[in-house]
Amino acid sequence: MTVVRRAAVCGKPIGHSLSPVIHSAGFAAAGLLNWTYTAIECAEAELPDLVGGLGPEWAGLSLTMPLKEIGLQVASSASPAASAIGAANTLVRRPDGSWHADNTDIVGMIRVLRDAGVQSSPRFTVLGGGGTARAALAAAAALGTSVVTVVTRRPAAVTELASAAAALDVQLEGVPWSDAPETFDTDVVVSTVPKGVADLVGTHASWRPGTVVFDAIYDPWPTPLAAAAAAQGCTIVSGLDLLLAQALGQFEQFTGVQPAPEAAMRSALLSAASVG
Repeated sequence: MTVVRRAAVCGKPIGHSLSPVIHSAGFAAAGLLNWTYTAIECAEAELPDLVGGLGPEWAGLSLTMPLKEIGLQVASSASPAASAIGAANTLVRRPDGSWHADNTDIVGMIRVLRDAGVQSSPRFTVLGGGGTARAALAAAAALGTSVVTVVTRRPAAVTELASAAAALDVQLEGVPWSDAPETFDTDVVVSTVPKGVADLVGTHASWRPGTVVFDAIYDPWPTPLAAAAAAQGCTIVSGLDLLLAQALGQFEQFTGVQPAPEAAMRSALLSAASVG
């Protein structure tokens, strides 16, 4: 009898997620025909009961907003990276039945920024203060940045990032949201805010040609922020790039297959997103 193995992406809202497309294509390419990957709508308060009720057939969960911080609390262990930034996008079932938290956003973000031409010690601006912003801080630290400008709608959000910044040995410079356009004359701009929040700030900015602008949103694409930056000669990285990069690490941890079948996963993602 074939034993079905299961994985899923959890978040709220989750209907737009393309993670099932990516992972399912990976399973098929790797010959894992007994594996399934679905999407589960889940709020923060619901995650502990959801995880606690999963049977032994479950290999892992991908976590998206708003679950990245509470994801650490439902795990029995965590990677140094996830612990340092206080956020996890991955839960992996261990052989003893416990759950291990990791954050593949960090390695994924480093990869896509380097692929976009980011050099060592870039000047770095991050929009937002949630779980993806924490991964951006870790990516900045890994790239050699010692001071990161953080632009948030809530002043307290910068304070909430302080422990992660300290663990990463990164200094934060908090800037109010109203001054966001003044922070874009830099090497890297990473937007981690929800859909619609940054739509107008790009139109009022003095973009520097050559700046790498990464917008974590991928639906719809391009975002108004990305379009405004592209019109001024910036290099654009989309949420699709990170979605694939972080999924590769998750796939390898869920299945044990290394390396993940990147070509098949990329093809399926771009097809589903209607990107050439």
